Amino acid sequence: MKTIVIDPVTRIEGHSKITLHLNDDGEVENAYFHVTQFRGFEKLSEGRPFYEMPSLMARICGICPVSHLIASAKACDALLAVQIPHAGSKLRRIMNLAQVIQSHALSFFYLSSPDLLLGMDADPSQRNIYGVAKARPDLARGGIRLRQFGQQVIELLGGKRIHPGWIVPGGVSEPLTAEKRDEILKGLPEAMDIAQRTLAWFKFILPRYQEEIRAFANFPTLFMGTVNEEGAMKLYDGKVRVVDANRQIVHPGFEASQYADYIGEAVEDFTYLKSPYYKPAGYPDGIYRVGPLARMMVADRISTHHAQAEFEEFHKMDEWQLQSSFHMHYARLIEIMYCIERIEESLRDPDILNPRVRAFAEPNSLEGVGMSEAPRGTLIHHYKIDENGLITWANLIIATGHNNLAMNRGVLQVAQHFVKGNALQEGMLNRVEAVIRAYDPCLSCSTHAVGQMPLKIELHAPDGQILDTVAR
Repeated sequence: MKTIVIDPVTRIEGHSKITLHLNDDGEVENAYFHVTQFRGFEKLSEGRPFYEMPSLMARICGICPVSHLIASAKACDALLAVQIPHAGSKLRRIMNLAQVIQSHALSFFYLSSPDLLLGMDADPSQRNIYGVAKARPDLARGGIRLRQFGQQVIELLGGKRIHPGWIVPGGVSEPLTAEKRDEILKGLPEAMDIAQRTLAWFKFILPRYQEEIRAFANFPTLFMGTVNEEGAMKLYDGKVRVVDANRQIVHPGFEASQYADYIGEAVEDFTYLKSPYYKPAGYPDGIYRVGPLARMMVADRISTHHAQAEFEEFHKMDEWQLQSSFHMHYARLIEIMYCIERIEESLRDPDILNPRVRAFAEPNSLEGVGMSEAPRGTLIHHYKIDENGLITWANLIIATGHNNLAMNRGVLQVAQHFVKGNALQEGMLNRVEAVIRAYDPCLSCSTHAVGQMPLKIELHAPDGQILDTVAR
């Protein structure tokens, strides 16, 4: 028996490792994706005033703080039991769309495009964003500009690009000005041009990656994502639809407040990341995926012109291809186009400059659930408070966590397909990492407390020698 350890997994957000267990013939028998960092925001929030939660929860992540702002604020809206003013709701949506753009751009251009442009077997010293800039300066510049655009929209709305405190319980803290609206509108044509050119390039190179498409977490699972009453993709609100691998509806849509009836959370001893599952199917058979690919699978349509055209082309692929997590990349580019189109639609709403953007109230409920679609999938915040408005209990189901079972099964599938222990090559192991990159996991977001979490602490000497180990 031989063990290969990939530590750390590179070009992802957070810290993790992968272990591959090979038999004497050099064949992979098992594989594990270990999330090695731990954070306990659910416990840290206990005793805090509920109105602090959006800004506090935004600190969970520097890449997708807006997602946590929105899900947290929506949970607080439920505690207040208020209706958000139309303009305030629209402005929240715009900031969420801008965050999806910048986050997807980071994932596609900075983290995954080195594999896609230079090849999975390229020299690892060149297989990075600098190598992309050297080989295709236009592609690298476009990715940088697209992410910059998304960050600029967040800054124009919320005052700063990371951890803006602008989204608050009841709405947003200040209205949009005509000058800021026009500044955002001015950048939309360039952003759309970059998105369209990048998608055309990606579709052109897809035939090179047929083997990866077959092996990158390509197996039947459930898919989960948010849609409206007409079945159109939604990122801010809607109901959670569940479909099977053939896009047949398993559940037409449950409300955020019902999530605990359908989503269970298991704990494994090899990772700090929880393993959510679809309760009616049990654990681990209730494996499902969320995120860009899942949103393409659960939705009947997309409500904007250019993105809908690409959505229809996407679904012309063979059924076996649609189940591949390699197509997370494809789905991200379609979603970027959708977000750009939706931002323009929202900014041209005559009511978008309305000064009434926040509802004020005292808590009218002792429990609230907030949910939205983060770049990586469905995000849930669930809070309970006491009569003084202090948090007594919190549960967070992070988008990356939903995909934990699928990521682990995907690591095993790609390793069994590509890794040959008796003739090991670097490109084989890069493909094992690349299947994780396809999910764009945000691991610092996703590790939180539930039950008796496994815990292992190692004390290392300066030369790396392990001096002591404490395990629970």
